[in-house]
Amino acid sequence: MPRLPPVLQLLQVPVKHTVVPKAHLSAKPAKTPTSAMEQAVGLSVTFVGFLVPAGWILSHLESYKKSSMA
Repeated sequence: MPRLPPVLQLLQVPVKHTVVPKAHLSAKPAKTPTSAMEQAVGLSVTFVGFLVPAGWILSHLESYKKSSMA
């Protein structure tokens, strides 16, 4: 245990001198507003991207169980 503090100091030195670039954030509204249709398509694609693979796995769960026992 007495060797632990020097090791921690070696790990902390690079962290102290790390330069993080400033993020370029804007509080202004978007130049081209997103239409309701674009929002609906984006949400649909997101939900389908998450729900279809999960549904596929759940619908084929019994066949997965059978193939793992063989």
